[in-house]
Amino acid sequence: MEDKRVNELKGANMDIDLVSDNVGWDQSACPWNAAENTREHKCAVKDTSICKYFCGVKYLDSVLCSYPYENSDVL
Repeated sequence: MEDKRVNELKGANMDIDLVSDNVGWDQSACPWNAAENTREHKCAVKDTSICKYFCGVKYLDSVLCSYPYENSDVL
């Protein structure tokens, strides 16, 4: 059964940040950044962290995001 708390955000790249400017593809906005009117939150940062709302990547380049529900509550 599909969890309705997890959203599919289009247009991620392998930096998985959803805050890139001037990309050549359709890219969804990060809902956490939108809620806080910022650009500081990233889904994943290599060798640093993974966002507490990040639930994975779905083919083809979509991020699975559970904002505002923490991933530990939905996975």
